[in-house]
Amino acid sequence: MSDLATPVVAESVQTAANGPAAIWPGIPRSVRETGLPASLIGELIGKLILLSGKTPLATLSTRLHLSINVLREVLDSLVAEHVLEVAWRGDSELDVQFQLTAAGRQRASAWLERCAYVGPAPVTLAAYAAQVERQAAHMLSLCAEDLASELRDAFLAPAQQRVLGAALYAGRTVLLHGPSGSGKSTLARRLGSLLQGVVALPHALLIGADIVQLYDALLHRAPQPYQLRQIGEPRQIDPRWTLCQRPVLTLDAECNAALLELQPDAQGGYYRAPPQLQANNGLLIVDDLGRQRMPAADLLNRLTLAQEQGRCPVTAAHASPVSVVCRLQLVFVTSMTPSALLDASALRRVSYKVGIGALDALNYRTLFRHRCVSSGVVFDDAALRYLIDELHGGSGLPLLASYPDEIVGRIRDFAAFLGEPARVTVATLDQAWISMFATDLPAHSAHPVETPVAASAAQYRNV
Repeated sequence: MSDLATPVVAESVQTAANGPAAIWPGIPRSVRETGLPASLIGELIGKLILLSGKTPLATLSTRLHLSINVLREVLDSLVAEHVLEVAWRGDSELDVQFQLTAAGRQRASAWLERCAYVGPAPVTLAAYAAQVERQAAHMLSLCAEDLASELRDAFLAPAQQRVLGAALYAGRTVLLHGPSGSGKSTLARRLGSLLQGVVALPHALLIGADIVQLYDALLHRAPQPYQLRQIGEPRQIDPRWTLCQRPVLTLDAECNAALLELQPDAQGGYYRAPPQLQANNGLLIVDDLGRQRMPAADLLNRLTLAQEQGRCPVTAAHASPVSVVCRLQLVFVTSMTPSALLDASALRRVSYKVGIGALDALNYRTLFRHRCVSSGVVFDDAALRYLIDELHGGSGLPLLASYPDEIVGRIRDFAAFLGEPARVTVATLDQAWISMFATDLPAHSAHPVETPVAASAAQYRNV
């Protein structure tokens, strides 16, 4: 069974998704149109039958995500070479089962030992690059109203919204910086919801002679029902691809240089794609920049260079580096001062810097009320004044966006434990505050005698 010559790309399918330019990969009608060597498809068939025993033709099609027409070409060759034989045949041409011959079991065992991948057939780099470029052209259609609507409860100043909007519209790199707890990470994730539409993502890629698993069900979210209704859930898409929402992936402090390379599966004999490829046509967030196990400047330069060039070099074992298309939006998040974290050269690579600080008292009150309503906690204005004036004011702690969630959550925890209704009072705020910051119990709670702090707190109590 010989490999094929230069592949012919399968005809694309055009649907109503995301406008008239949304093109999905069409179903290959022949081995040649898959772009894959017939020998690779033969190996996938042999390994699957070795693991499954007698296997119906329909099962081969379902498991390998290849059409019956494509499989028949390769199956005929494998039968002619005495690798496979027909184990059972029914009345229909489709009602047939295959099994390995004795020689076939030996060959399939060798294939499985070399590479244990048994799953959807991969797609070629050329087909992948073409699809990513088509989808990148329609990655974001953003206007000021869209951004304001999505971030209406993030309480960003108009100037901050304009900077974010311009960066996203242009597809440029963003650095969100500010104190820990100011809501930067939450804001970064919410930017991902502005990436509208559905994209086609291959289950696996063929890079050289190696298979690279790209799709990850834990990272790539299935389309929403309304999105599938909009595109009509086209059935003429190459089944080697799956439809998903535009990816939003986050790299945390565990990130190191090795994570940005192809990840070898020691037992499987194949690779897993690095995050910059898994986030293609979507958003890649680097959270807590400066805490990773590689220098911040190296990480930033590595990713921004890939974004600027639209290419990402990857290397498999015993192979030369290969350049893979890379079209994504980058958002970096840090609690450190940018100038202390990055040198001038690295900072120039970040197109837009947005400082996220403390909220003003009005926005803090509004956010706290929202959290109470959404959590079913009884709200009290007088107690909230106590939180802002006495607890925040007395401690000097800024009005950060993360505190309302933390405080309201703890009030609910204590109430549930005690079997009481969850209410915002001076006492429940004290409980939550002490458990968060390990401070001494406030004087008015520790001592029922009249003290300056107790007298101050009394005006906020809801009796």
